[in-house]
Amino acid sequence: MRVLVLVLVVLMASSSAVLAAGGKKKNPLAKWKSTVDMSKAKYVMKVSNISHPVIEGVAAGYRVRDSLWEKSNGQIALKYYPLHQLGGEVEVLNMLKTNTVQGMLCSSVAVTNLAPRMGIINLPFLINSFDKLDKYIGSEYWQYFLDGMKHQGIMGVDITGYGNYGWATVDPVKSLADAKDVKFRIAEAAVQQTLYKEWGLHPVVMPWPDVPISLKQKVITGLDHTPMVCNITKKFEVCKNFTQINYAQGLFIFLVNEKFYNSLPADLQKVMLDVIHEECAKTRVLTRKQETDQIAKAKAAGINFYQLSDNEMETLRVKGDKVHQEWAGKIGADYLKKVQDFMGYKRSLDY
Repeated sequence: MRVLVLVLVVLMASSSAVLAAGGKKKNPLAKWKSTVDMSKAKYVMKVSNISHPVIEGVAAGYRVRDSLWEKSNGQIALKYYPLHQLGGEVEVLNMLKTNTVQGMLCSSVAVTNLAPRMGIINLPFLINSFDKLDKYIGSEYWQYFLDGMKHQGIMGVDITGYGNYGWATVDPVKSLADAKDVKFRIAEAAVQQTLYKEWGLHPVVMPWPDVPISLKQKVITGLDHTPMVCNITKKFEVCKNFTQINYAQGLFIFLVNEKFYNSLPADLQKVMLDVIHEECAKTRVLTRKQETDQIAKAKAAGINFYQLSDNEMETLRVKGDKVHQEWAGKIGADYLKKVQDFMGYKRSLDY
C-alpha cells in the first residue's frame, strides 16, 4: 500500500510539472532579446511597432538597437516594443507627440492621423511597387514626405516596408462583383476610408490587434493587407484566398521625437541618423525577397492567388483617381502633381 501511495504521489507530481510546463506561454520575442546590459546608457529611447519582428521591416528595429548601441559606444539604449506592446498606432502616435515614447516604426496607413500630406504614399497606383518606391526615395521629393510631421515635433527619418497591398479573403475574389460581398478590414486610415468609398466596397475600420477575433467571429471576411503579413501572422489560416491588387506599398516609417533628438549631442545625433539610414536601406532589400518567399510559401500551403481582369483593374484605377483629387488639397496640389508626373502616373483629370 505504501508503495502504491508513493507511486501515485510521483505520478501526480509529474503530471503537475507537465501541466505547468504546457501552461507556460512561450515568449514570441525571445530570440530577439539583447545579450548586453544596457541599463547604464546615458540616453534611452523607447520605440514602438504594431507587428511581429518575423517581418523584416519590423525586425529592423532590433537591428537598429544593436548597431546604435555599438556605434554610440553604449551611450544610447534603444528599447524596442513590437507586437503592439505599447498600444495601437493611433494611441502610440499621441505618445510620440508628448515624448512618452521617443520613436516609432509607424505603418504608412496610420501616419495620416497626424500628417495628412504623408497620405501620398497610400494613394492608389502611384507608388505601388518596390521599384517605384526606390525611385521616390531617391528623388528630390522624398524629404518633403518625411517632414510631414515636423509641425507636430516629430521627425521622419527613413522607412522599411512590408510589401504590396491586396485582398486576403475567406471566399475567393476573382471579380469586383465578388469583392462587393466582402467585409474588408481596413486600418484606422483616412486615405483607405476614402478609397473604399470610391470603390463601392464595404470597409470595417479596425485596429490590427482586433483582427484575429473579428475574423473568427465573421465580423470581417477579408483584409486589406499584404500577402507577406497575412502569411507570417497566420491570417491565411482563415483567409485562404488572396487577390493581388498591388495598389500601394506598405511602409513602416521610422519616426523620432524631435525633442529627444535635440537632447542628444551633435555626434550622437549623426550616429543615430546614420544607423537608421543604413539599417533601413539593408531592410528594404530583405523585404523584396521576403515578399517573394512568403508568396511562394503561401501557395505551397494551398493559398489561392488571383488577379482581376485588366478592365476591372482599370476600373479600380479610374475610381481611385478620385481619391487623388480629394486628397490633393491635404497633400499639396503642386507637390502631388510633381510626384505624379515624376512617377509617370496617369491622371483621369487635371486638378
